[in-house]
Amino acid sequence: MTTSEPGRVAPTAFQKLLRAQRVWDVELPVFDPARAPAAPLPLFHQWFAEAVAAGQTEPHTMGLATVTEGGGPDVRTVMLHDADGHGWHFASHASSAKGRQLAARPEAALHFYWPAQGRQIRMRGRVTSAPHSESLADLHARSTGALAAALVGHQSEVLDLYEELERSSDTAWARAQAEPDADSPTWTLYVLDPVEAEFFQGDARRRHVRLRYRRTAEREAWERELLWP
Repeated sequence: MTTSEPGRVAPTAFQKLLRAQRVWDVELPVFDPARAPAAPLPLFHQWFAEAVAAGQTEPHTMGLATVTEGGGPDVRTVMLHDADGHGWHFASHASSAKGRQLAARPEAALHFYWPAQGRQIRMRGRVTSAPHSESLADLHARSTGALAAALVGHQSEVLDLYEELERSSDTAWARAQAEPDADSPTWTLYVLDPVEAEFFQGDARRRHVRLRYRRTAEREAWERELLWP
């Protein structure tokens, strides 16, 4: 790092590249929180459909944050399988890192980011596991590739040689094509039932709209409140 003048540090090449990036270089939609529905699910469905219509890449991917065995944070990107009256659905092997973490502490947070419209959604709540029959039904409703990946297993385990993955993957693909109803014993469908959900609409002048839903103590309704950006 060099100095351009006394007391001032010149930016690095990476900092220059970083600061040159634009944020929301699109026309952003207007969001009136006063017209938002009483519960977060209908608004999520609406925003998801609008993200798809706006050409957002992979709007069904989301960040999943869990708590490690040592109490620290952990996060990764997973795919949304459904969002209904039971909650937000995703799947993984129960034997994976996230599966073990959810077994020990069944709480998590989700995060969606849709820059095509300057929107993000985040929520947190308790996670439950669906019965194995439902987990398999969800898996079998997806692609052959999804089933093959589930049949490979060993998620999060140490891989000694990449060739081992290639061999296991070839075997799993062959089985998935021959047995489209094949069982994957550890494959689990998880459902997050949120106690809190926040909808963020970006604004070009940084007057972002943040609408938060919170469950009432009786869990029969939602409280809504605006947050400072």
